[in-house]
Amino acid sequence: MRTRLYRDGRLEKENFPLAEISDHLADRRTTVWADLVRPAPAELAALGDALGLHELAVEDVLSDHQRPKIDIYDNHLFITVYAVRFDGGRFVPAEIDVFVTETALVTIRTDPGLDLDEVVRRWDGAPHLASNGVLFLLHGLLDWVVDGQLDLVLDLDARAEDLEEALFEERPSDAKLVQRRMYELRKVATRFRKIAMPMRELIGTLLHRDRGALHGSDMAPYYQDVYDHVLRTAELLESLRDLLANLRETRLAQQGFRLNQIMKRLTGWAAIIAVPTAITGFYGQNVPFPGSGEAWGFWASLVLVAATSVTLYAVFRKNDWL
Repeated sequence: MRTRLYRDGRLEKENFPLAEISDHLADRRTTVWADLVRPAPAELAALGDALGLHELAVEDVLSDHQRPKIDIYDNHLFITVYAVRFDGGRFVPAEIDVFVTETALVTIRTDPGLDLDEVVRRWDGAPHLASNGVLFLLHGLLDWVVDGQLDLVLDLDARAEDLEEALFEERPSDAKLVQRRMYELRKVATRFRKIAMPMRELIGTLLHRDRGALHGSDMAPYYQDVYDHVLRTAELLESLRDLLANLRETRLAQQGFRLNQIMKRLTGWAAIIAVPTAITGFYGQNVPFPGSGEAWGFWASLVLVAATSVTLYAVFRKNDWL
């Protein structure tokens, strides 16, 4: 657990017990942040009673894999977002549930490995905005989440471009590796899209809902900047989706082209082999034929086999069949 107390826009206290939150909420000049990791149901219920949280919002926290969303209640907001990162090459989304009241911001994480130190550094780096209270804290959190998503989609886009180059330079021995990389990239992009695309609606609701908390606030331009980053992430995801679809089609076209090349070469060699077989079969008949029983007949068959084989090979090479 981690806690912070701001009074009149200045950081006054840190890491105080969770039980003290209700004491500080009575003072309208204060803003409280509390961060919990996998709280017990009893602890979460006590926090809900202290902050007056709706039972459905508390129930959503206890349910895993919520869709990114914003729920608006009478005295608070409930927001679910996902911080994303790669851990050892594995895509790891981390759910963050957020309660927003008039004077308190509560974040609840399911992943203990998720580090919010960068969020705290962003808060400390903009003390001139701290007087905006909860809106300031919420902006720092959402800005960090959206920037992380933008960085990830840029990384995925770079990987897709590298894969596109590898697709045209691959050797037969690399075919399985390229296929595997393409599959993994499509899988990550699909999972990530389910997390990032709802952020447009979430941030848009904060910006545009009637009589919203941001109306007339100094923080409105900062939330608009977050929204712009969300739109950019969505646009990059759409272009990434198209690029991956094109890569898949290109891969299938390459496989068809290579199969045609193989079949063309096999057909050419089969034709070359078929002619000597026909000639030797003719000379192997059990009936008399020109040169039968004569030495010149044997040599004539060899010359005929060699001449026709060389001629067919030259013709096929000229037409790029071999």
